Amino acid sequence: MLIAQISDLHVTLPGQLAYGIFDTAGNLSGCLAQIMQANPVPDVVLATGDLVETGAPDEYRRLRELLAPLTMPLYLIPGNHDDRAALCAAFRDHAYLPREGEPLRYAVEDFEVRLIALDTMIPGADGGTLDDAQLDWFDATLSAAPGRPTLVLMHHPPFKTGIRCMDEIALDAASACRLGAIVERHRHVERIVCGHVHRGIQARWRGTAVSVCPSTAFQYILDLRENGFNSSTREPPAYQAHFWNGAELVTHTIAVTR
Repeated sequence: MLIAQISDLHVTLPGQLAYGIFDTAGNLSGCLAQIMQANPVPDVVLATGDLVETGAPDEYRRLRELLAPLTMPLYLIPGNHDDRAALCAAFRDHAYLPREGEPLRYAVEDFEVRLIALDTMIPGADGGTLDDAQLDWFDATLSAAPGRPTLVLMHHPPFKTGIRCMDEIALDAASACRLGAIVERHRHVERIVCGHVHRGIQARWRGTAVSVCPSTAFQYILDLRENGFNSSTREPPAYQAHFWNGAELVTHTIAVTR
C-alpha cells in the first residue's frame, strides 16, 4: 500500500499570492501532477491541514478545483488556517466528514493500513488541542482492532521540533501527554503523520514514529535560534509517501520538481 501525504497547501483566491510571494495554487498543481505521474500511483492521498489560507468558502471552492485531478480516495483534516464548517460544506460529498460541527475525527477501514484522523484545530487560534471526547474515541477505536497496522493523521505535531516559534503554537502539552499514553498502550500505531511546521521532520515518540510533512506551498528555514522563524524561497514544495511493505511503514520525502 502506498499513501501520499500533502500538507499546508495554503490555497488562496485566484490572483493572490500567499504573503505576497508564494503561488500556492501553482505549487499544489505541480505537486499533484507529480503524484499522478508516479509509478506506482498512490492508493490514497491524505491532506493534513492548512488546506487554504483564510478559511473562506471561495478558497475551498478553488481547492476542490485544484484537487480534481486526483483519481484515488482523498482524506482531509483541518489545520489552524482552516474553517471547519466551510471545509465540510465545500466537501459535503466526502461521507467520512462528520456534519455536527465537532472535531472531524474518523477512521477508514478500507485499506491494508487503517487510517485514523484526529482534528487538532482550535477555532481562532494557531495552536492545537485534543479534547477528552476525541481522545476517548481514539482509544476505543484503536482497541477495536488491536491487530491492524494503523496510521494516525493530524495537523499539529505532538513533540517539540526545536523551531521555537512553531513549538509555541504546537499541540498543547496536556493533549500531547494523554495522546502519548494512549499510543504507548497500542503498539499497532505504525506512524503518526502531521504538518504545520513546513519542514520534513521525523522523531521517535512514545513508542511509535512521528513524521512531519513538508508543505506543498513553501518551507520554513531550519532555524533553531530562539527567535528564528523565516520562510524560504529556495526550498521547493514537497510531499511524503508512506509505503507499507507488509511489515513496516517506510516514509519517503519527495521534492516537487515539475
